[in-house]
Amino acid sequence: MSSRPKQNEKKNGTNYQTLMAALILTAGLALLIISMAVSIMYGAADIDFRTIWESLMDFNGSSSSHQIIRNLRIPRALAGAIIGAALAMSGAIMQGMTRNALASPSIMGVTAGAMFTMAIVLAIFPSASRMTMMLFAFAGAGVGTGMVFLVGTISKSGLTPVKLALAGTAVTALFTSISTAITIHYNIAKDISFWYAGGLSSIQWVHIKLLAPVAIVGFLVALLLGKSISALNLGEDVAKGLGQQTKVTKFIGTIVVLLLTGASVSVAGTIGFIGLVIPHITRFLVGSDYRILIPCSAVLGGILLVIADTVSRMINPPFETPVGTVTALIGVPFFLYLARNDGRTPS
Repeated sequence: MSSRPKQNEKKNGTNYQTLMAALILTAGLALLIISMAVSIMYGAADIDFRTIWESLMDFNGSSSSHQIIRNLRIPRALAGAIIGAALAMSGAIMQGMTRNALASPSIMGVTAGAMFTMAIVLAIFPSASRMTMMLFAFAGAGVGTGMVFLVGTISKSGLTPVKLALAGTAVTALFTSISTAITIHYNIAKDISFWYAGGLSSIQWVHIKLLAPVAIVGFLVALLLGKSISALNLGEDVAKGLGQQTKVTKFIGTIVVLLLTGASVSVAGTIGFIGLVIPHITRFLVGSDYRILIPCSAVLGGILLVIADTVSRMINPPFETPVGTVTALIGVPFFLYLARNDGRTPS
């Protein structure tokens, strides 16, 4: 008899999480579309909704407003949604695979590694194509991740969440210092400053054409990994007992993170903390089932970056505040809270 209340409580919790997931995926997608519309409307020149609708339904190439909407505002809003979703999904996958609440692309050396290789490309091959820069960003993200896990693994007491975060901080500082030295030596500060600050101001359709295919592949594979990551999040021994190929899951998950993060960094530079904050918020709302958590994180991540980009344009008009600064204002206090609690958050 005593087990029935517990079963009912568990069932009610599952129903609540399912309801929240459905709400996020429906209302969240609607909010994402609205936030993208607001992002298109506001900037150096404010544009009303009627003009936006006319540019979509009856484009006039001689209208400067239509040109701005089609060639600048729409690609920027799309990039914000895609990159925000990519970074949030990357953070969710990393936290699930490592069982580390502090794991995220910006903290684990992934972003800094990508920036390091991009500095090399800009110094040695200043006329390199976007595709070349993207490939180097993938490689740098892999090197950064590998170094963090290597430093954390050789620790005497093992790979604890805090030590992994400290290793990530150290590797990030190392790559940032070397990148700065390269920047100064080769006098490319102006060229690389955009990627250091992080932003969407230079996004055009050519960037979307490079970003979208990689992001779509990463999204689909991440969704397929949801069940395996949920098992892995319970512990490696438990996952093996459930018949999961843990090494295969970790390998594929790492590749997905490198693809999503590398593509994002090569297009928008270093935009931190989305991959740290969003998975925790999503986990609080929908639980730890990664089949639900990953797509919900994608939606919330897209919303956060689109809104942050819009705010960055409104803080000091007509100048733009780097969007990485806006996300850092949200993420740094959250990170300090997690570090203070040894990587634990209330569930």
